[in-house]
Amino acid sequence: MGVRLMVVDDHRLLAEALASALKLRGHRVLAAAAPAAGAAELVISRAPEVCLIGTATPAEPGTFDPVLRIKRERPQVAVVVLGPVPSPRGIAAAFAAGAAGYVRHDERIEGVERALMKARAGEAAVAPALLQGAFSELLNPAAQPDDEGQRLLQMLTPREVEVLVRVADGEDTRLIAAGMGIAPSTARTHVQRVLMKLGVGSRLEAAALAARTGLLDRAGPVGKPPPPDSADPDS
Repeated sequence: MGVRLMVVDDHRLLAEALASALKLRGHRVLAAAAPAAGAAELVISRAPEVCLIGTATPAEPGTFDPVLRIKRERPQVAVVVLGPVPSPRGIAAAFAAGAAGYVRHDERIEGVERALMKARAGEAAVAPALLQGAFSELLNPAAQPDDEGQRLLQMLTPREVEVLVRVADGEDTRLIAAGMGIAPSTARTHVQRVLMKLGVGSRLEAAALAARTGLLDRAGPVGKPPPPDSADPDS
């Protein structure tokens, strides 16, 4: 008997391709949608047996908020996450949010189908190889560091890291702009992006988080502009 399901992914072509492949295998696809940000509302309104949700960033904060809401308002819906090879943090976050399974993006359609069937039956749908890889990483943290500072650093672009270091040094928007050779409006945008990615509400919180996690030590010093009245020796 086919599964009554929904496919949600930020990449519409991927969602539609998966939906088409699963329809050909006898499953009833209620919707194939993008982006994943609207997944919770869609799933809650349609109430499928299983929802397949794609993500490219399983370890980032907030990625599985839609799963949390779905399980809170439609606990009978089984959610299977479709994502990249995850870190232990990614797998833990998915299942902590209430997901019933995790399938890699490069899995064959047969593997996706097996995961959907297991999830509908109330079983954990995760490949043994993924669990083995996750356990190996957890048992050998020195080989692949996964501390908070490193995780936060990887979320930021090099320019955003420089902005964060300058914020931690107490620079205001004008000084950041002057030091980086950018417009104040651009500097302000960079600051807002840094705050959003770090999940904080103010520059003070961002500086405190960066210091607490060792992110500033990993980032290293940034270049400082010369004094305004300094002369160019080559001029």
